[in-house]
Amino acid sequence: MNILKFFTAGSVDDGKSTLIGRLLYDTDSILADQLEALQSSNRKNDDGTIDLAILTDGLRAEREQGITIDVAYKYFQTDKRKFIIADTPGHIQYTRNMVTGASTANLAIILIDARNGVVEQTIRHSYLVSLLGIKHIVVCINKMDMVGYDESVYNSIINKYQVLAQQLKLVDVNYIPVSALKGDNIVQNSEHMDWYEGESLLHFLEKVDTDNLDKSQLARMPVQWVIRPQTEELHDYRGYAGQVLSGTFSLNDKVTILPSGASSTIEKIEFFDQAPTAAHAGQSVTIHLKDDVDISRGDTIVNASALPQDSKLIEADLCWMDGRALDTSIMYLIQHNSKVTKCKVSEILHKVDINTLEKHPADEFKLNDIGRVILKTADALAFDLYDDNRANGSAILVDSRTNLTVGALMFRAAVE
Repeated sequence: MNILKFFTAGSVDDGKSTLIGRLLYDTDSILADQLEALQSSNRKNDDGTIDLAILTDGLRAEREQGITIDVAYKYFQTDKRKFIIADTPGHIQYTRNMVTGASTANLAIILIDARNGVVEQTIRHSYLVSLLGIKHIVVCINKMDMVGYDESVYNSIINKYQVLAQQLKLVDVNYIPVSALKGDNIVQNSEHMDWYEGESLLHFLEKVDTDNLDKSQLARMPVQWVIRPQTEELHDYRGYAGQVLSGTFSLNDKVTILPSGASSTIEKIEFFDQAPTAAHAGQSVTIHLKDDVDISRGDTIVNASALPQDSKLIEADLCWMDGRALDTSIMYLIQHNSKVTKCKVSEILHKVDINTLEKHPADEFKLNDIGRVILKTADALAFDLYDDNRANGSAILVDSRTNLTVGALMFRAAVE
């Protein structure tokens, strides 16, 4: 059974937490003690029903204010699929939290309040979805009960959002009219909207194909550990352990080790106590090569027929996540998979106003700012472009003075 990771985005009070709570409640995915706490809570809706947003509002400040601040992860499954949901905050103040929650998602649910239509936050969240390369988008037009389940309101919002989707080059966009509060079109199709001929949200999530991009030719495995016991029993044992980021490695595949450029052939693959003929993305394996090659932690094993970029000068999109502003005069650490090296931001190309999508010249980056920079790294990185391979096209910036993660990076080009 495969897993679908998705996140919700929308303005404050658009109903993100309520929608997730409704999914959990209507699929019987709530534990008995959670249900008891829910029923005894003093937070009720205007009509006296249970406030399902409580299921995801974990922080006291969230419960008191009725807003989402931190990312909350929830898990449930049906007969067809397992799901991991990230409930991300909608306020611009918590943009970094949203980027964190969305970074591993296969699909985005963007909520729009039927009363308000496409607003500034809708533009901002859609831009972030585009920036993070999320291919599948569901636009849930929520609170349809508050506009009398009017089809013309639904169609008007679709027409406006399609202009934005075209501007951001969003391809797979689907529209569903819902009421998270009442449960309309969340798990079952609504009787109140018989004019809607599509699927309910849950049925769509169960069927959406997230494996439509074949990355088998982009086989990548960063080496996390070199296993060399040097005992009498395992005198000649030499294995390279790590998690396959993308693609597939098979026995007898020709591989290249970066950054050295050395070549060899896969002789054996170990997966727990098994010796499979192939290792696929997501599996943690040990690879044995036919040749004794100098490999250490931080090196990357790739298939020889589709080499990644290999550069010390990289153009990247940067989301700044620290209260202290970016300082272009100091060295940061960049962590790209298991590789850690020093780097500097040598140039700020522009910043993006994520409410209007306009690009502006800039000489600084502050908390939640997003834009494009050029990085200069001490050691060459073996990376793919983010649009081609998210798993190997991203990295984080770390402030060596505080050891805090201060930025998220998406690689866009190797600079000549």
